[in-house]
Amino acid sequence: MPHLLRSDAQDNRERVLDAARALFATEGLDVPMREIARRAGVGPATLYRRFPTKELLATEAFEDQMRACYAIVDEGLADPDPWHGFALVVERLCELHARDRGFTAAFVSAFPHALDFAADRARALKSIAELIRRAQDAGRVHPDVVLDDVILVLMANNGIQAPTPAARVAASRRFAALALRGFRA
Repeated sequence: MPHLLRSDAQDNRERVLDAARALFATEGLDVPMREIARRAGVGPATLYRRFPTKELLATEAFEDQMRACYAIVDEGLADPDPWHGFALVVERLCELHARDRGFTAAFVSAFPHALDFAADRARALKSIAELIRRAQDAGRVHPDVVLDDVILVLMANNGIQAPTPAARVAASRRFAALALRGFRA
């Protein structure tokens, strides 16, 4: 049976997760744990009591993004048109990652030892590889495209610099369209 937290401890935990999500989204994973504690309004000891490592904090902070990632990939797999499904996944993952820089870093394995996240990541990547294979079998994606090419696109997408989050998303959409032209057979 899971240990239930006192209401004040639960509030602190949620504040830490909210602060971590906000800072990871704007600053990436390099933000210091002390800065997350400061932003959450808790002491470092409170942060480390709940999240002894940044890996554990990131894994929990990105739970919603990982679910969104699954939903995107599942939607792509469900599409009867292999090219459309593949393109949808590339476009939407680029947008998801443009909205949250920290998630991109975690997704492309900044924390390879975070076992829960590694398993989630492996599941998503296996599904993306299946989308690539289907689109190749249909003659819609170049036969030499591999999973690492999609990961490279996500990593490059993470490097987009823009003055506002909306501008970053717009630039990400343009970048995804250009990448898809390169993938198309």
